[in-house]
Formats: sequence, C-alpha cells, structure tokens
Amino acid sequence: MTMTLTVFLVSLLAVMALGIPIAFALIMSGIALLIHMGMYDTQILAANLIDGADNFPLMAIAFFILAGELMNAGGISKRIIAFAVALVGHVRGGLGYVAIIASLIFSGLSGSAVADTAALGAVLIPIMAEAGYDRAKSAALIASAGIIAPIMPLSVPMIIFGVTGNVSIPKLFMSGIVPGLLLCFFLAATWAWIVRKERFQVQPRKSFAELLKAARGALWAFILPAIIIVGLRGGVFTPTEAASIAAFYALFVGVVVYRELTLHKIIEALVMAAKTTSIIMFLAAAAMVSSWLIAVANIPAQIAQILAPVMENKIMLMFAINVVVLLVGTAMDATPTILILTPVLMPIIQKAGIDPIYFGFMFVFNNMIGLLTPPVGTVLNVAAGVGKVSMDAIIKGVMPYMWVEILLLLLLTFFPQLVLVPLSWFIGS
Repeated sequence: MTMTLTVFLVSLLAVMALGIPIAFALIMSGIALLIHMGMYDTQILAANLIDGADNFPLMAIAFFILAGELMNAGGISKRIIAFAVALVGHVRGGLGYVAIIASLIFSGLSGSAVADTAALGAVLIPIMAEAGYDRAKSAALIASAGIIAPIMPLSVPMIIFGVTGNVSIPKLFMSGIVPGLLLCFFLAATWAWIVRKERFQVQPRKSFAELLKAARGALWAFILPAIIIVGLRGGVFTPTEAASIAAFYALFVGVVVYRELTLHKIIEALVMAAKTTSIIMFLAAAAMVSSWLIAVANIPAQIAQILAPVMENKIMLMFAINVVVLLVGTAMDATPTILILTPVLMPIIQKAGIDPIYFGFMFVFNNMIGLLTPPVGTVLNVAAGVGKVSMDAIIKGVMPYMWVEILLLLLLTFFPQLVLVPLSWFIGS
C-alpha cells in the first residue's frame, strides 16, 4: 500500500473518528492529499466543490424526495397501506405481509429506505401492536422491508451511484426490478417462518367489493410508477424530468384528487425536502474533491494491485468487494459510502470486465444492507424510533432478515444472470 493511499485512508478515518460530519471529513482528507502531493490550492477545492453540486442529474434527488414528502402528507401512503390490509390482512401474520407489500408499492414512489420506513412504521407498528404482534419484531420487519425502495425504481442511491460512476440511471433502475421482487419473496418466507407458531388477532376478510374499493383508493399510487418506468424505458424523459413529474403528480393528487394537501402541509413538505436534499448535495460536493484527487493520485490502480490475486475471476472479485462493502456499511452510512468508494472501484470493475450496471445494482444493494447493521444503521435507528422499541430488541429482531438479505446478495454474486438476464428483457438488448 503506497503512501498516497495511506494518507487518504488515515486522514479520512482519523477525522471521522473525531466525530466530524462525513462531508467535512471528505474535504479534510482531500486537503491532506493535496498537501501530501504538493498541490494544495484553495481554487482546486472550490472548483471541485462547485462541480460536485452543479450536476443536472442530481436534481432528480431533490424532486424524488419532495415527491415522497408530498405523498406522505397528501394521503397516498395511507391508501397504499389500506389496500395491502384489504388484500392480505385476514391471513395469519397478515399485517407482516402488509408491510412487505406496502414497501414494494412505496418503492416506486419515494426511492428512499429511511422515508419508507418512517412512513410505514408510524402507521403500521401501532396497528400491529394492537393486534398482538411483538413491537420489536414488527419494527424489525418494517426496517428490513424498507430497503426494498432503494433497489427498485425509483431509487435515490442508484441516482447517486449513476452520477458518481457515470452509469446509465434508467438501466440501473431496471436492474433492480427482479432482485427487488426476489427480496420481497425472501422476506415473506422469513416472516412466515418466524410467526408460524404465533397467534395473532387477524383483520376480518374483506369482501370483493371492499377490496375493489381499497384498490380504487390506491389506484393513483399505482399509476405513477407505471408512468415513470414506461417513460424511462421508452426514452420519453430523463430521470430528472421523471422526478419532477413525480413531484407534480404527488402535488396534483394530494390537492385535487384526495384534497388532503393543505398549504401548511405543502410548506412543511418543501422544508423537509430542502433539508434532506441539502445534506445529500453537500455530501456530493465534498465527495467530488476526494473523487478528483483519487483519480489524480491513481488510487484505483493501487487498490487493483491489492486485489490482483482475484482480478482474473469476476465472481471472486465481486465476492471480495462485497465483503469489504459490508464491513464498511457497519461504520458508514450508504450515501457517503457510495460517494467515496464508487470512484475507487469503478476503474477496477471496468478493468475486470464486470458489467457496470450489474455492479451498480450489487453495490447499492450491499449498501442498503448496511442500513440495517449497528451501530450506524440509519434505517434501524428510524424503525426503533417510530416503533418505540430499544435498539437491542430491534437488532435481535432484524438479524434473521439481515442474514436472508446477505444470502440473496451471495446468490446474486455467484449467479449474476439473475440480474443481467431480466435487465436485458427490460432494456430490450
């Protein structure tokens, strides 16, 4: 390991260990590299910070986050849950399947694991507790299902990866459809095994007329993902344009159709979306400093030398990278991990001949599993907060799902065709 790589890693980890926010840690590690390479110049820092934020595709993140906030405030979210309850609420453990189905539908609306977990948890966990479900187990399931959103269209982390790695965002979206459905099946099977001996109060079976009414209520939620996916697949609009359409659609439905979106709620949604977007955009700006220096210092080539023993074997290389990303995910949130590691790993992936779309999906999925791992696990903390359960209890409850998700990750690692073949269907190649 050369001195350049050592300086980058030691400075980044040392600053993070002091508790300094990750965006500032990225800037400071960049300064350390500039000094080490004898290139320190404030103009280099300023230019890269501006370039990091001045990126048209990143506007999609702001609009998708706004769309998610407007959907939650405008009544779309609760109608999705009502439909899922009408569909499977009457079976044993049915509210658990409601959480999985609702997470799948939500995935086409917000693209954020944290937003989906918070919205679903706030509504479903009290209902599940009242029906006799263990709060910790309920919160653990909702947290585990929350990561469906970022691996399905319309995924915010995939946008971040696509921009950072210069990879097609529409293709990244399409790559997650079949694996996302597989994840739903794995989670449902795990839930069925966990609750096989439990006795819960079940919801009364809904009549066909009631089911139809619930479906009509949620119809507007189903239309949006279809519009976005068909539009992206057909090249009608870009991801940024799709995001703006989603935000306008959520506003229209909330104000005109459901009439639950008041001016006060709209302002609140705008403020929340602005706060969340500002954090991500500052991270993206700070990451550009490190990304530029990583390229200038030729750090990917140094990493490639370390991985040389497995470079010739694509599967073993992916396995090695997955292990590293899983370990990093226990200590770092998904967005900074994507921003830091993408410029390091993409040249290695390209040199090894691995499909960048396949790698992008796997990388994002791996980072989403990291959202469930303590101590940093963001989704884990959100689920514990909205579920009003201790961190110890939810960690114990989430472990079976996390192992199943890691199993799916390994399955997709050793059988990449599970991602690549369906992707070829969706993109028509």
